Amino acid sequence: MLAARTTIRRCFSTSSPVFKTLKIGLIPGDGIGKEVIPAGKAVLENLPSKFDLQFEFVQLEAGWEVFQQTGTALPDKTVEVLKTECDGALFGAVSSPTTKVEGYSSPIVALRKKMGLYANVRPVKSVEGIGRPVDMVIVRENTEDLYIKEERTYKKPDGTKVAEAIKRITQTATTNIAKMAYDIALTRQAIREASTGHQLHDKPSVTVTHKSNVLSQSDGLFRETCRAVYDANANVYSGIDYKEQIVDSMVYRMFREPEIFDVVVAPNLYGDILSDGAAALVGSLGVVPSANVGDNFAIGEPCHGSAPDIEGKGISNPIATIRSTALMLEFMGYPEPAAKIYEAVDANLSEDQIKTPDLGGSSTTQEVIDDIIRRF
Repeated sequence: MLAARTTIRRCFSTSSPVFKTLKIGLIPGDGIGKEVIPAGKAVLENLPSKFDLQFEFVQLEAGWEVFQQTGTALPDKTVEVLKTECDGALFGAVSSPTTKVEGYSSPIVALRKKMGLYANVRPVKSVEGIGRPVDMVIVRENTEDLYIKEERTYKKPDGTKVAEAIKRITQTATTNIAKMAYDIALTRQAIREASTGHQLHDKPSVTVTHKSNVLSQSDGLFRETCRAVYDANANVYSGIDYKEQIVDSMVYRMFREPEIFDVVVAPNLYGDILSDGAAALVGSLGVVPSANVGDNFAIGEPCHGSAPDIEGKGISNPIATIRSTALMLEFMGYPEPAAKIYEAVDANLSEDQIKTPDLGGSSTTQEVIDDIIRRF
């Protein structure tokens, strides 16, 4: 049931689709991305026929391996096909080097910018009866902050090195991400009100996360703009509790009392750290989905990395990718099939039998995929 879990809907279509064929770009990337992206493809291919959806798939390239082979981590063709042919996409993982490599830059960061995907949306939700109750969505600004990668290294007169990086926050990007966060909060509340089951939150809230007590200009602008968007749209957003949290205090409270948070909005770097950390609240990065979202396109992306230590062993957890596939469908305007996927995943987790080693099990990637699909 859709109302039973975190759901965000930002439809790109204006009418209910019937007998629709959707073209999905598949970008496995590096490492276990090649093992988990097929899971997303498999669940889409096996959705019940009652949803009247058919899928076509196109394989696209990006990643460190592509860079080593071609000199570019994100081929122009990948972006062109996504823009001109695809309705949505799934992205696996990237093995970005930890040291500077001339000519290389992260393909997912570049893809977000070129596709106008200004929001990274990461639902973190516990399964009822397992662990602490958690039901939050972290909305991360996707296009700026320190991730613009404008850095330089120079030497002081004494010969020692200094490295500098620009942290860029703009009113325009912050306005976009604030509106996204408030809209998600309202959508979540509407779903809760339509549900007959127990809900962790009885009122929508958005927590603006920043460090403006130190970074008064950059984070100050983020904080001020989020508040201004809220105040300027009081007729729409007045039912939302507006909250603020200094980022270090946010980390502390997120782990001490995660149940108090509904929607959290943050600049790029803080959002990246918070959303990965929040995965620990529900067991593993292997179960946490995300979607890179703009006004006209969505790319589902599991939160985990390329995990070279388990690559090729057939034990990577496909659940984050499967949930990211559902999240992609939600933003494309197909909440019902997304709900079916969520239900199947939650049933697998609740049963707690067929699970990969990161969750304490011994099942393979394919066994988990098969178990989820059979629950359709």
